[in-house]
Amino acid sequence: MIRIAVDAMGGDNAPKSNVLGAVKALKEKKDIELILVGREEEIKAILSGQDYDQGRLRIVHADEVIGTDEEPAVAIKKKKNSSLIIGMKMLREGEAEAFVSAGSTGAILIGGQVVAGRIKGVKRAPLAVIIPTISGKALLIDGGANVDCRPESLLQFAVMGSLYAEYAMKIKNPRVGLVNIGTEEDKGNMLVREAFPMLQSCQEINFIGNVEARDVISHCADVLVCEAFAGNIVLKTMEGVSSAIFRKIKEAAMTDMRSKIGGKLLKPYLYSMKKEFDASEYGGAPMLGLNGLVVKAHGNSQEKQIRTAILQCVGFYENDLKDKISAAIRKEKENSVKSEDGAPGAEE
Repeated sequence: MIRIAVDAMGGDNAPKSNVLGAVKALKEKKDIELILVGREEEIKAILSGQDYDQGRLRIVHADEVIGTDEEPAVAIKKKKNSSLIIGMKMLREGEAEAFVSAGSTGAILIGGQVVAGRIKGVKRAPLAVIIPTISGKALLIDGGANVDCRPESLLQFAVMGSLYAEYAMKIKNPRVGLVNIGTEEDKGNMLVREAFPMLQSCQEINFIGNVEARDVISHCADVLVCEAFAGNIVLKTMEGVSSAIFRKIKEAAMTDMRSKIGGKLLKPYLYSMKKEFDASEYGGAPMLGLNGLVVKAHGNSQEKQIRTAILQCVGFYENDLKDKISAAIRKEKENSVKSEDGAPGAEE
């Protein structure tokens, strides 16, 4: 039985959407146990009248909530009894294998590293965002957690992202690309120029070289490695352009009678295409490298998105990704030490 803690109070539509999304996930998967963390009376009121397996759902009371308008580091220190912090502690103490929240992004990112804790050897825990492309989906890592990184961290992002893509996303031998301003090896800032040879020599990944942001949508790579500043810009630009295109198509389809008829005929195909490019179809963004899995769902998640984010945790657990990441990080560290020992002048 996979135990998944759910922050019932986090997000714009909490607690109703979070609780009902959890009920949907519970009905769909028989091998999960859900722990709803939040204000008990509010959760019970929503559950009243719902048909679900009561033996696989329990409530852990938390009377505080960390809001999106609060300074994350301060809120984490002050609100020890918040649903977010209690859920993270359950992860750290082994009371749950995963934690899902649509709450404050900043609090989740800090809480993940400080409260849940990182796997030994992991320097930074990145946010791995699943993004749509013209021929499937890809993983953007880091999508928002670490804006200042060292080359060694980008190497670890590549290793962790490759494992997640292979086992959780079922992409065989995933292609790993380094997001840069050009495809040439000597392009970019100091960070990516130093990271390039590290990724190139790493035997744990299928590194294909530098990739440009314009090629991301064409599925140039399965795993796109970058620090969070560049990653978040890529992510938000894709969201904005996608939204603008569909808005313009809708406006064009309402121009006159001919366009309205054409729009009516194209509607099923446009709807299908919009669904393919809807990031909410892919669940939340997993935060990798922690003692357990933390999934950050979108702040305005409805029942469907919460359900998807919960079910996303199952693949992580079933494929022992925590242990696989730990082993890969340990192996990469050993290889790095051997490489340094064998370098010219190392003994001096």
